[in-house]
Amino acid sequence: MQQTSMVINSVAYRDGGKVGDVPMADISEVLKEPGTFVWLGLYEPDDTLLRDVQSEFGLHELAVEDALHAHQRPKIETYGDTVFVVLNTAQLVDEHIVFGETHLFVGSNFIVSVRHGASTTYASLREKCERTPQQLGRGPGYVLYAVLDFVVDHYQPIANQLEDVFQELEKEIFNDRFDRAAIGRLYQLKSQLLRLRSAVLPVQEICSQLIRFHDNLVPKDLRAYFRDVEDHVNRIVALLDAISEMLTTAIQVNLAIVTVGQGEVVKRLAGWGAILAIPTVVFSLYGMNFEFMPELKWHYAYPTVVATTVAGCCVLYRRLRRAEWI
Repeated sequence: MQQTSMVINSVAYRDGGKVGDVPMADISEVLKEPGTFVWLGLYEPDDTLLRDVQSEFGLHELAVEDALHAHQRPKIETYGDTVFVVLNTAQLVDEHIVFGETHLFVGSNFIVSVRHGASTTYASLREKCERTPQQLGRGPGYVLYAVLDFVVDHYQPIANQLEDVFQELEKEIFNDRFDRAAIGRLYQLKSQLLRLRSAVLPVQEICSQLIRFHDNLVPKDLRAYFRDVEDHVNRIVALLDAISEMLTTAIQVNLAIVTVGQGEVVKRLAGWGAILAIPTVVFSLYGMNFEFMPELKWHYAYPTVVATTVAGCCVLYRRLRRAEWI
């Protein structure tokens, strides 16, 4: 991959307006200009490019190493005057959630976004920011908010889609039979819920830390924006928790229904077994080779025994029927 294909955008802004594209080699000089900040966007950069970025922006080696290898948990760390933020991005591909990562280096006069894996391009976000120069004039802190808000907004439709999938599966499991395939899909859904929750929840702490400890990046007039992102995160987490709880309950209810159904089958089998026990015992006795048995020589003995046996079975059947055992 050529280095130019890894650099999505490298633009300088001053007082909310776009100054122009900045070559990588000139970034350090542009950063010296008062009131100017640079927004650099990268996609899966290699080690050589990241080392150049490190040199131009003065980034910490440990943060650069994390951005190179990816596979990081969502977090926020501070290296001198630079804040390093890791976000998990998410996309729905064929009804499955595919996760990626966005790494952000934020300083007083720059922001570097590094995307890995499944991640929507930030081109539309950049255009939106450029259409509001009064907001973009707030500096890298506002761009950081815009990226956080953009990522969180993409979580919401995924959470809604998972809720729709659960409602469809819920219809399949509320029956009196054990559907292994449906239960398997429920467990897969639960796994996706937990994975998405682990991506969303840390954003709450990231916003909280930015509000409390980084006045240089998030001044008082920007805090309301980050609180708004935090509120969105709380709503998504609450929705995911509700779906997860309903999913667990649905599995338990399905198992309970299956257990009750099996109990009903056992009751019916036991009831018919009791009825069949009457002729079994009577005819077994008459099948013994005894010479002296009641009414053995009587002409009406056979029909009488059969009638008595049938009557006993009928009486027991009626009693079991009233008890709802058969």
